Amino acid sequence: MKRLVIGLSAILLSLSAFAQRSIPLLDKVPGHRVQFHYTYSLSQGGKPMTKVTDGDVTVEDNAYLLSGLGLEVRSDGKTRWSLDRAAEEVLIETVAKEDLFTNPALFISSYKDYMDKIKVNASSSNSLDVTLTLDEGTSARFVLKDITFGDKQGKSDFTFDVKSLPDSFIITDLR
Repeated sequence: MKRLVIGLSAILLSLSAFAQRSIPLLDKVPGHRVQFHYTYSLSQGGKPMTKVTDGDVTVEDNAYLLSGLGLEVRSDGKTRWSLDRAAEEVLIETVAKEDLFTNPALFISSYKDYMDKIKVNASSSNSLDVTLTLDEGTSARFVLKDITFGDKQGKSDFTFDVKSLPDSFIITDLR
């Protein structure tokens, strides 16, 4: 009987550990266009979380459209356009190496690489609240709300035609 209890406990612990190696909501992302509202907060050195930014995101494969802090950032996976309409500026860059904080597509497509650092605070069919623990006592909290999944529509929404802007805009092309 004791062996049975120990064996069942080991199986349950294994299943529990396996279950935490996945976030079902994010597993639905491949093959879809995903839209959501986000809030990003940061804590450093044990200080309470402070809101850094919030906005809206549309993601399809490695392409994304992000709006927040008065910026509109579009990337087709090769080129990134950062548009600040208030300042009338556009920065165009080649996508080299992006990180989880600049590319929401990267976070939701490669989250399994960080599962040992992710704590799921809450999850439902259309929302997700996770904390990512980084090095040196820094953690980031991502709250995704109103998540919707749609059919892929191609990357045209993730590019930007700077010729459509008024002449008053300053365009900095670093490609």
